[in-house]
Amino acid sequence: MRYSFQPAQSPAESTAGHKLGCRRLRRLRRFCSYLRCDMECREDLKSILPFLPFILRSSSLFWPSKALDSLKALALGPDLSHVNSGEILFDAIIDIRDSLGLSHERLAPNAVDGYSLFFDELMSRADSRFWFSEVVPKLASLLLRLPSLLEAHYRESDVNFGKGKAGLRLMDQQDAGIVFLSQELVAALLACALFCLFPTSNRTRKFLPTINFDHLFASVHPHCNQSQEYKIKCLIHYFERICQSMPKGLVSFERKLLTLSQGGNVVSYPDAAFWKESTIPLCSFEAFTSGSIEDQQHEALEVDFANEYLGGGALHLGCVQEEIRFMINPELIVGMLFMVSMQKNEAIEVIGSERFSNYTGYGSSFRFVGDCVDKKPFDATNRRKTRIIAIDALQCPGKWQYGIDCILREINKAYCGFFDQSKYKSYKKNFQDASPHKKGLSQDEALTIASNDHNDSSDASTQTRDPVASSEGPSASKLSIASETSPEDIGIATGNWGCGAFGGDPEIKCVIQWLAASQALRPFMHYYTFGTTELQKLDEVSHWILSHGWTVGDLWSILIEYSTQRINRETNVGFFSWLLPLNEALHHMSE
Repeated sequence: MRYSFQPAQSPAESTAGHKLGCRRLRRLRRFCSYLRCDMECREDLKSILPFLPFILRSSSLFWPSKALDSLKALALGPDLSHVNSGEILFDAIIDIRDSLGLSHERLAPNAVDGYSLFFDELMSRADSRFWFSEVVPKLASLLLRLPSLLEAHYRESDVNFGKGKAGLRLMDQQDAGIVFLSQELVAALLACALFCLFPTSNRTRKFLPTINFDHLFASVHPHCNQSQEYKIKCLIHYFERICQSMPKGLVSFERKLLTLSQGGNVVSYPDAAFWKESTIPLCSFEAFTSGSIEDQQHEALEVDFANEYLGGGALHLGCVQEEIRFMINPELIVGMLFMVSMQKNEAIEVIGSERFSNYTGYGSSFRFVGDCVDKKPFDATNRRKTRIIAIDALQCPGKWQYGIDCILREINKAYCGFFDQSKYKSYKKNFQDASPHKKGLSQDEALTIASNDHNDSSDASTQTRDPVASSEGPSASKLSIASETSPEDIGIATGNWGCGAFGGDPEIKCVIQWLAASQALRPFMHYYTFGTTELQKLDEVSHWILSHGWTVGDLWSILIEYSTQRINRETNVGFFSWLLPLNEALHHMSE
């Protein structure tokens, strides 16, 4: 046996060691006291806590003891928990909800039938065994860690992005800001939604969308449309994937707005004169008759044809563009937890969500067809370079969509989503540094100078960019983190926004988005027509417009002239058919 010899300490050394130990203990106590005060005093946590299933006690987040015991049992696997079917899983969910004090908040009628039908009949026996033996216990273990994941999130958010700048909080109307969440935390929150553990009693009053999955499962019944079954399959596939390998990136959710008041350090909500007087050149435009927005491979903001409530019918019966995107990129659903409905001057941008599923079809023909390995690269903040902008169009505007008020509302909604606050700083600098003959520039003239400066600086992609202050949109925070992609390199990928079920005119909506993208200084717009017959002349019209060098103001004025005739019943043809005779007239005049 070997021994180690430790010489005896002198009294002086012993005293010094004691003092050092005391100092360390005091520092540790101060640090613990700081953490306690930090959690209790956090305004961001206070705002979201009523919508979370936790208790804040002694400055720590906890599951109530009975809920904790139920989750621990579930984490042991079906041999001990006996949770091996959809019906028994739903019983376990009810028990956990009761222990959280949620028994008075009723789940959707027939939700139990949906859980039972899906896991016990629609799933194969092999898949069901794997789900209950492997996935459910891991999801329960993830839920057990959710309080500590949240506490770590707030600490790391303060360190990385500034205290209170990017932590999880209620994102209220007219409250521009950003939230950064790890994909692991997102997964835990989605597991909470799968088990229907979020309190819901105050969500309607705060204009928050659905977040628990009970309505989605309740929509699955023997006579339901198969698309509902396949929506759930996308989500189940997501949970299987994250239980096999937890992703390590970040996802950001930003609320963007155009302020309704003039002045300040952000671009305000434009009026009709702003658009009429704009001298910004139109950006490059390319139409695609095949392909889809989510499959595009360029650096672009991908437009989500959103409902004013983020996610729309994703967790209900909806299965069109927005809902499908939320199924194949399930991390988007977490925004529904804390993003209040949008007003006319607001948009929501999500960067970093990972795609997990492939699909075919649309609406009732939607089908999950297997795994998708997302190969999008990451940015400097460890977010995938998938940039999704949610903008909600007017629903069923009828003939009033040709009125100036509706057109202004739609173009400003798109502009809010497409504009990047970093460009405002650029043109503001031009305004402030302008020589005497440039003093008194209008907002649009300053934007024109900024546009020219960006076009003259092709190497701007190496500049430092602030993902909290801009993140492809207006926000007031002050963080500086490098990004490999300059804002002026990021275009727009969109399609028939506000058309289809919303009843918008595809030709008008296309032009409105082009105007907004150009005014926002985006370098290009890629438009996916999805085979819409009204847009068969889109290539011809867009090429002709670009060949004449029109500005935003020029095209706006022509659009308003057409819309005025349309609403006054002076014409009943589509905008492109109305515009092409103008093309011929101008051609004859030039001859």
